[in-house]
Amino acid sequence: MDGGPVVVGVDGSAVARNAARWAAREAVRRRVGLRIVYADAAAQSGPAEGHRLREHRLRDEVARWLAASTDAAREQESEVPIDAAAVPGTAEKVLIAESEQAGLLVVGDRGFGGFTGLLAGAVAVKAAAHARCSVAVVPDTGEPLTFPVTGPVVAGVDDARSSEQVLAHAFAVAASRAVPVHVVHAWEVVGIDLRWLRARLPEEEVSENEQRFVAEAVAGWGERFPDVEVRRFVSHGSPTGELLAHAAEAQLVVVGARGRGGVAGAHLGSTSHKLIHHSPCPVLVVRDHPR
Repeated sequence: MDGGPVVVGVDGSAVARNAARWAAREAVRRRVGLRIVYADAAAQSGPAEGHRLREHRLRDEVARWLAASTDAAREQESEVPIDAAAVPGTAEKVLIAESEQAGLLVVGDRGFGGFTGLLAGAVAVKAAAHARCSVAVVPDTGEPLTFPVTGPVVAGVDDARSSEQVLAHAFAVAASRAVPVHVVHAWEVVGIDLRWLRARLPEEEVSENEQRFVAEAVAGWGERFPDVEVRRFVSHGSPTGELLAHAAEAQLVVVGARGRGGVAGAHLGSTSHKLIHHSPCPVLVVRDHPR
């Protein structure tokens, strides 16, 4: 639902407030509302007898966290319509349920309160893997996120199936922020496939094929977005390594949910998974299958 609201999952952490700031900016770009949610697992099970005081204190704390995230979003975009709520359920279930009606789901890459319970980043990975809409993961920079952010939008293209949606999102964001798009494609073959490839196809020919794939994937986007500068980077090596290198100077990395050879409905692609954990800038994982 591309026209749905931008939904951001928050807790009391600084990265959650950064996620709310980033989400507010994206909601304005998309011309939709912003929904701020806290997953209240305690409310789902109900308070145990003798713990009423603790329940009230937790509710007060959650209200403060929602207010802090709302204030952060308002500081970024004063006019964006905001709906904030504590929703009963675990973080994973709440986020996936919210994604049914969302145009975009935004989470921090780590946190505490309502969005932990597993290892740092586990909720972000599960959301990106199972949400019904695209997911943006905002990293913990250790300081408040400020705008405008300079740097290009990086589009990681892998196969023809996912590249169309990846490039559509990357060009739209870049055009709205008047920055270039850097299209990054890295190819590698390992193990027995590498021996088979060398025996049958020279590396130069493989490189030419990969260059041709990227050129064909990008063809037409310059006409749709004539004011967006485009640079192509095609190399033989690790896709994750190449994307992380470009992310160091970028304001956003856009990738597909699954890589080449992935199966719809399977786990998150390894490149997207690693980017969520290690990218220094926000990562937008584009959902390319129909609802």
